[in-house]
Order: sequence, then structure tokens, then C-alpha cells
Amino acid sequence: MIVRRLVRALDSRLGVRPVVRKALAKVFPDHWSFMLGEIALYAFAVLVLTGVFLTFFFVPSSAETIYRGNYSPLDGEPVSAAFASAVALSFDVPAGLLMRQTHHWAALIFVAAIAAHLLRVFFTGAFRRPRDVNWLVGVTLLALVLLTSFVGYSMSDDLLSGTGLRIAYSVVESVPVVGVWLAFLLFGGEFPSDLMVPRFFVAHVLLFPAALVALISLHMAILVRQRHTQFPGPGHTEHNVVGSRLWPGYAARTMALFGYVAGTALTLGGLVQINPIWLYGPYDPAQVTTPAAADWYLAWADGILRLSPPLEFRMFGYLVPSQFLPGLVLAVALLGLYAWPFLEARLTRDRGPRHLLDRPRDHPMRVGVGVAALTAFVVLTAAGSNDVIAFLLEVPVTSVTSALQALVLTLPWVTGATAYWVARALRDRPGSSLGSLSLSDVRSSARPASRSGIPAARGEAPVASDAAVELWQRAGEGW
Repeated sequence: MIVRRLVRALDSRLGVRPVVRKALAKVFPDHWSFMLGEIALYAFAVLVLTGVFLTFFFVPSSAETIYRGNYSPLDGEPVSAAFASAVALSFDVPAGLLMRQTHHWAALIFVAAIAAHLLRVFFTGAFRRPRDVNWLVGVTLLALVLLTSFVGYSMSDDLLSGTGLRIAYSVVESVPVVGVWLAFLLFGGEFPSDLMVPRFFVAHVLLFPAALVALISLHMAILVRQRHTQFPGPGHTEHNVVGSRLWPGYAARTMALFGYVAGTALTLGGLVQINPIWLYGPYDPAQVTTPAAADWYLAWADGILRLSPPLEFRMFGYLVPSQFLPGLVLAVALLGLYAWPFLEARLTRDRGPRHLLDRPRDHPMRVGVGVAALTAFVVLTAAGSNDVIAFLLEVPVTSVTSALQALVLTLPWVTGATAYWVARALRDRPGSSLGSLSLSDVRSSARPASRSGIPAARGEAPVASDAAVELWQRAGEGW
């Protein structure tokens, strides 16, 4: 009744009835994987709500102060104002620790949901035309979320986050020609600068959230304009969407999901400790925490730095430090995500609009590349904790590093080739499942399509497919 009166009142003034009626009649697919993006959206809402609370008490300053509070080991100690306010939020502000930890857990859920959503889009081909533009928006959103999370994690000026900031400063400074100036712009001077925390605060609570809201709005607007994709099924075509209408069925389901996301973040924030900065202590350039590891979404970047050899060289008279090449790998990985829709369209000669999704088995090459990339991500994430692994196993850290270097160079090829052959075997046997495949099925599907008489999948160019199979076969020889 209240909603009806509100709609009538707005319609009498703005004429919104046709727009509302059309919006309420919008159809959404029922498959669970389409809810991953909504989990990210609702985690962002929790981040905004908890972030507003934290902003009231956090002091974004590197100025030295004396902590006076309930945490006795630090009571009376000189620390930065940022660190003191973060500790006060944890021990002196009612519900402060709950909000701090809920905010941190919501950030982890946010990144995980975006990553899972991106994987769903990748493996089902939802990035193909006309949604390649929205893929670019989504990749930009992921990169910005990682940067926002890192900046927010670093504002507390504790020893662990300060060590990570020192590494980030070195990577930025290693960029030839412009690195020093770029580091000065971002960090406010030579590390550690007194302007660093205030600049991070402005970026984290103002600039980055505004950009995130703009990107999320653009992402949703494109989605509404282009309509949802859907998996093949009875009655599912390239020209319709089969599922639930926004009102009332889908609205009830999505609001329940918001409750689940918020409840999960609050439960974790209240029961599971995370980022106990009071145990790390304030940042001191002369000290470092070890064993230590970054949050999972940045551990892979740290892993690249830890596994990279100390190579330095000169280019056009400029010294290129060893930190530059790992940073270049990060940039190439991001550019690869941006370029993939256009690269696949060129290789497969599939440039038409697609509204029906693929089963992953329909495009074995895409599965192989995706599994190889995921394997590299897992190994690099483990490398970001090489000192922790060495500590737990009681072995030299150099031995762990050497083993991980060997794995990151070989294991992605093995898993990628295996995933390609398994996906191809499943594609060639439409009624089969992963558990029903035999080794002989996989071996027979490893032969090029022109030799085995197997037709190429929809949108897959036979010539490109044959060449790709031979490439994977050569890469997998001997294992």
C-alpha cells in the first residue's frame, strides 16, 4: 500500500508510471551464478555504511601523538595519530572493533565476488560482442577495487602495512624516467612522507569511492540496456530472456541476498579477528614484520616480486632497477585482461553478437588459458607467503622460493594443457560428464580436429584450433 501511494505521488508529479512498470517487468535469469555480481554490489554497500562510521573517528595524520587508551601495552607510547586512532577504534570506541573488522571482511568479500563474477563471465563467453565494452568496465572496476583496498589497508600506519607501502613505493620509483616524479605525486615526497596518510585518506574515502560508484552505475546501465545473457536451454534463444520478473519474485530473492551478505560480514567482523594492528605495532622504517603476508587479493603481486631474480640494467642511460620487471608483469597481466575479448574474436573469427552463453567445454582453448592463468595466480599467491611457508615447514626460505620459481614456470603449462584436453573430450562427447571420461577419451581428443574428423565448435576457426592444439601438445610433451 505504501509503495503504491509513493508511486502514485511520483507519477502525478514526474510521470514515472511507464518507467516503473517497465522496470518491474524486467526479467532476470534464475541461474545462481548471476548472483555473484549482486554479492559484490551488496558488499560495496556494507563497505560504504561501515566506512562512514570509521571516518568519524579515524585521524588521517602522521603527526606524533601519545596513545592514551584501554590497550595497556601501548598506553603512553608515542605513535602516529593515524595509528593511535585506529587502535582507539579497536579498544576505546563502542562497536569500533566490530565496524573495523566488518569493513575489512566486507572488502575481502567484495574483491572475491568481483573475481568470481569475472571468472564466470570469462569461462562462459559473456564478454563477447556486444558486451565487450562492459568487460572493459568490469576489468577497470577490479583494478580500482584492488587499488582502493590497498590504500585503505595502508592508512593505519602500522608496521605490516608500512612494509607493504615501502615495497609499493619502490615499484613506482623504479619506472624509468617518470618513476621519481610519480612517487613524489602519489606519496607526497621521499618515503615515509608526512603527506602520505592524508593523501591516502582523501583517495580512499572520496576519490576512489566516487569512481567506484560511477563505474558500478555505468556497468549496471549497460547491463540494463543490453539485457541479460542466459545459458542455453528449452525456450532460451538469442532474442529473449527466460527467468523471474523483478517484482515480486526476483526482488524478494535479491533483498534476501543483501541480508545474507551483510549478516556474513557482520558475523565475521564480530567473531573472526582480522588485521590486529595493535600486535604489529606502529610503523618504523628500521623494522619489518616477518613472517608476514599480504591479503590474498594482493599476495600474488607480492609473489611476483619475491620470485623475480634481482636483474638490473641500463636503458638509454637510465638505470632500470630490479623492481621494474615485476611491476611490468603486473601491467601486462592487466592489459591481457583488457585485450582478451578482441584477441579471442580475432582468433576464432567470431565477431557477431552473442546473447546465449557457452558451456566452458564448448571452447577448450579458453578453458586451457583460464586454468593456466588461475594456476599461475595460485602459485604466485603462495609465493607471497614464502617466508610463512618456510617458517611452518622449518626449511630455508631460499629452498621454498626455488621450488615456487620452478612451479610458476612449469605448472601452468601442465594444468592448462590438461584442462584443454579434458574440455575438448567433454565437448566431443555431449552426453558425458567429467567423472565418466577415461584416459583414452582424453588422449583421442588431444589429436587435431582435422585428423580425428571432429568438427570445430561454434565460433571456433578450425585452422586456429588445429594450430593451438599442436602448440599445447608441444608444451605438454614429456609430462
